[in-house]
Amino acid sequence: MQAIAMKWLAILLLACAGLFAAPRASATTTCSITSVTNFAFGAVDPTAGTVDTTATIGYSCTYSGFLGILYGSYINMCVSLGQDALGNLAPRTMVDALTDRMQYNVYKDPTRTAIWGVVNNVTYTPFFITAQVPLLNNGSAITGTITAYGRVTAGQSTLSPGSYTGTIAGGTSGTALTYSYNEALLSLGTYPASCTAGGTAAAATVAGPSTNATASVAAKCTVGTATDLNFGSVSGLLRTNTDQTSLIRATCTNRAAYQVGLDNGQNAGTTSIRRMASGTGTFVTYELYRDSARTQRWGNTVNTDTATASGSGAEQTLTVYGRVPTQPAAVAGAYSDIIKVTVTY
Repeated sequence: MQAIAMKWLAILLLACAGLFAAPRASATTTCSITSVTNFAFGAVDPTAGTVDTTATIGYSCTYSGFLGILYGSYINMCVSLGQDALGNLAPRTMVDALTDRMQYNVYKDPTRTAIWGVVNNVTYTPFFITAQVPLLNNGSAITGTITAYGRVTAGQSTLSPGSYTGTIAGGTSGTALTYSYNEALLSLGTYPASCTAGGTAAAATVAGPSTNATASVAAKCTVGTATDLNFGSVSGLLRTNTDQTSLIRATCTNRAAYQVGLDNGQNAGTTSIRRMASGTGTFVTYELYRDSARTQRWGNTVNTDTATASGSGAEQTLTVYGRVPTQPAAVAGAYSDIIKVTVTY
């Protein structure tokens, strides 16, 4: 009986040794990108600074195999984020209905210094991350998320009003997960040399989904300065017209239609006749025009007597043509008025 028992024990030990030494043909580690959210930048002011947003990339890894509960897996992963529609990584762009392109970048770090690229691009590299499937997790998914940091760059003053959309490409050459892994008995192992080599099996690349970047630009105008309209020293007899000009400076979003109106001043009273007043309570009439011939009165009624223009994204100047017409003689003195400028867009 003793000899028989020893024989069975030897057979059992040999069987176990063979089991652990044999290749695990059905063992495998699989990883994938499970989700990518959109980069939603919201409202962008082309004349202001940067606009930031984030997106979230989800991933999952699973080890399964014969006697998998006794094994662990050490995984190196490179997460690539794809190119835009022009094939660019930096900057990526969004486009509007007029084919204007808004530039933005996607970064791997919250300080937004390292641009997120793809595997095999030496300038713009992918995001590197490690994961480990521990013992007793055969068939269980190890999941996680990564934050991608987006930024619309400043200095894009020529952008037009509208909605902008861009696509970040998916597929194995775009947004994708490249990974390599080492499977180790009792988790007594190390990580592969990289995400592309040095693992138990050949490195794999799995395609991720495409995703969108969106933004919008609203029309906007700001009035910079309006120079004084100085008629200078005029003879009190006022027997001839006296003409002078001034400038209004405005900055409006590219291609944004706008109108500039001028009110009747502080001394017009119940009439629309513009008047400069002196400290003695006397008046000198004058008028403001949109044209050098001084035939088109400049008023404040939209679509009627305002000056119209289209923005360029840069500062534009509009000339105000002023005239003190012939009129009855006025008392000597200093005459002035204040005009309010209104921009409608």
